[in-house]
Amino acid sequence: MIRQLWDSDLAWSFRRSPDTVVAAFLTLVCVGAALLAPWVSPQDPFNMAGLNLNDAFMPPAWDEKGQAQYPLGTDNQGRDILSTIMHGARISLGVGLASVLLSLVLGVTAGLLSGYYGGRLDAVIMRIADVQLSFPAILIALLIDGVARVMLPGDRHDELAIPVLVLAIGFAGWVQYARTVRGSTMVEKQKEYVQAARVIGRRPLSIMLAHVLPNVLGPVLVIGTIHIATAIITEATLSFLGVGVPATRPSLGTLIRIGNEFLYSGEWWITVFPGVALVTLVLSVNLVGDWLRDALNPKLR
Repeated sequence: MIRQLWDSDLAWSFRRSPDTVVAAFLTLVCVGAALLAPWVSPQDPFNMAGLNLNDAFMPPAWDEKGQAQYPLGTDNQGRDILSTIMHGARISLGVGLASVLLSLVLGVTAGLLSGYYGGRLDAVIMRIADVQLSFPAILIALLIDGVARVMLPGDRHDELAIPVLVLAIGFAGWVQYARTVRGSTMVEKQKEYVQAARVIGRRPLSIMLAHVLPNVLGPVLVIGTIHIATAIITEATLSFLGVGVPATRPSLGTLIRIGNEFLYSGEWWITVFPGVALVTLVLSVNLVGDWLRDALNPKLR
């Protein structure tokens, strides 16, 4: 089994792309550090009782005023920057993956229904998609986030900030899945195996789930891989603007926003290191997604 995977076309394409190998390694490092943050991070940045304000604004360890216990320095609350990056990446990845999953479910469902049934249903879904495409995704996410915050009680904003953020980003990104699946479904439903399923009396829902869906998931998975990076950037943007994750549970975007307030006073490390971590994570995921798109494209083989 392992030998077959190693000799497959996908594995050969992966080994032939040094950039992809490096990107995959960086992705694994970032994801591993985020998942293992509660156990391997030097400090728990969410434990306010364990913080020491006397250690605030500590520069990186290689600076003459730095300390070895804070390799990347500390922020304005005395939190270890390395620890906050690891925990922040955990939140950013969680929000990104959850919102992409929501977008995928909504988009695939809408695309299947639109492409299979056609007619008025197709027209309504596609017009809604066209209207949403006329606005940047960040504006859609801001609108949904703002409406949700108005509807929720004020004392629960911080508690429900992450679910609201997932809903906002998820609803802002379903269109590209829907349009891709719709086009593929319109092609698949004309093929003989779908016609045969209709002849033997299978219901439309059963045909869509058992026959059409498995044959349209390839492009969707590629879009999903690339969309993860976009979702992480959107979350970071919203958090940087102050409408995302609260400061008590900082993501990478929140950390950059907090550090930006002290950038011109000389404490550059508070915003630079989270920014580097965000760029590394997004760039590596994007490169893996680009490789996967090319590797699964039969026209490029």
